Amino acid sequence: MVGIVAVIVKLMPKNPDVDVAGLQGKARKVLEKKGAKNISFEINELAFGLKALMIKFAWPEEKGSSVYEDALGKIEGVSSASTEDYRRAFG
Repeated sequence: MVGIVAVIVKLMPKNPDVDVAGLQGKARKVLEKKGAKNISFEINELAFGLKALMIKFAWPEEKGSSVYEDALGKIEGVSSASTEDYRRAFG
């Protein structure tokens, strides 16, 4: 049986001028291609006009976190992609 994990990733733009809302579509395409399900987004206001894109999704546990972190980190305008929460989903 394949385990599913619930994941929250913080996507940081390279600078405040990057359109964080525009990153959503790119991130969705990347994650769907890699096998993520139930993808949702939230934009968090940080300091000095900088915003972070928080991404929540279901992920096959056997793939590990490096697959999606590496793929999201390669999106143009992204400074970093870091896993904020990673836990097994039940149900």
